[in-house]
Amino acid sequence: MELTHDARLSLQAAAALVNSRAPDTLTTLADLDAFCVRWQWSGSRTHDAVELADVRALRPTLARFWEVGSEQQVVALINRLLREGDALPQLVRHDDFGWHIHATSNDAPLAVRMMVECAMSMIDVVRADGLDRLRRCAGDGCDQVLVDLSRNRSRRFCDAGCGNRANVAAYRARRRAAG
Repeated sequence: MELTHDARLSLQAAAALVNSRAPDTLTTLADLDAFCVRWQWSGSRTHDAVELADVRALRPTLARFWEVGSEQQVVALINRLLREGDALPQLVRHDDFGWHIHATSNDAPLAVRMMVECAMSMIDVVRADGLDRLRRCAGDGCDQVLVDLSRNRSRRFCDAGCGNRANVAAYRARRRAAG
């Protein structure tokens, strides 16, 4: 699936935001600051408890992209989020990014910018027929979400070490069977 750099980053940031629910890794303003730096969120920030609460409240909404069952439901969610965010797509260039699309103003609340950015990136996923790339981790007992951006659609595990644990368990099972 060919996606622009900013769409890939936005999708990965959305998955990281959803995954920050359990364990909850977004409890302080410092956590939110680190998240924004990690995922390169631009624009204004209030750095207050309301901003943190709004971003935390966005997590279940974005999780719906991994929970809905059909393309029509995903499209309905995308359109709802774009309407709620008063999206008005425009080309911008900042930092090390070339021309890319922002659909909100730089002074829109952070949670609104996150919501609309995720919805805009999901448009590309739907148009590329890539909804099957939105997955839950295949690790035993893991409920993290991921976006499989690999060429061969083979990513099955989140970044929390589940793939390594599965490989170690398979190795040990092979050793037991051989010995």
